[in-house]
Formats: sequence, structure tokens, C-alpha cells
Amino acid sequence: MIRLFVALELPQIVRAHLTMLGGGVPGADIDDALATIRAPRFTLELAGVGEFGGKNPRALWAGVRPNEALLHLQKKVEAALSRIAVAPDERKFSPHVTLARMKSAPREKVIEFLSHHALYASAPFAVERFVLFSGQLGSGGSVYHPERLYPLN
Repeated sequence: MIRLFVALELPQIVRAHLTMLGGGVPGADIDDALATIRAPRFTLELAGVGEFGGKNPRALWAGVRPNEALLHLQKKVEAALSRIAVAPDERKFSPHVTLARMKSAPREKVIEFLSHHALYASAPFAVERFVLFSGQLGSGGSVYHPERLYPLN
């Protein structure tokens, strides 16, 4: 479901002042924390597919080939967020691209998909920035919007 609302557009100077009001409150100044991160650009490759959920699969994903530069960036993000009292995710970092979310998918169809695409691999691609996304859950799944882009060196 798309969320619509009517609002007044604020002048840029007012938006800038309002953005600064969020600083200093744990979890409210994520943008400021992420903007401090300095990390190099790198190349990434996707490899393989998998599922989350075991006997009751709930998502299909494409994996990320092991990459030290990605792990370095992830650690910098986690450290920046911990400085503003945002707790790290308790799950082990498992880089992936979600392909689909599922409800009551037949296990045999999931196994068939995994077998058919087990050798999937993308061509290497450049990673030149990371992005802060917002997400809204709707009846068709989550809809994500880029909120801020952070360039890599």
C-alpha cells in the first residue's frame, strides 16, 4: 500500500534548521554519524543464492562473494552508529541481496529454485557509495527510498 499525504513544502533554510534539531538525541542523528565515515571504493561480486527460514522459507537471497573492503565498511558503519547509541544488529553480518519475501511458499519449489540458481554469479561491479534508506511496510512488502547518499573515497 502506498502512503500518501498532503503537506506544505518548507523552504530549504527551514529544512536545514529542522535537520540540525535532531542532533544530540541517541538515534536521531544517524545522518551526521554516517557522514563521518571515510572508506575506499571497492569492487563487489554476487555469488550463489539461498533462503532464510529453513523449513518455512520466508525470503530468497543472492549472496555476496567474501570481500574485505565490504567488511571494513560495515565495521565503520557499526562503530559510527554505536557512538550515537544505536545498538548493533545482534545477528551476524551476512551480506546479501533480498530477491523475494515469501508467505507459505512450497518447500519443494524453494529447493528447486536454489538448485537451479546455485551457480549464479554476477560480474564484478564498482561500489562508489553507500546509502541510508527508509522503508515502509505495505501489503505487497517493503518499499524503500534512498534518504541520503554517502560517497566512498
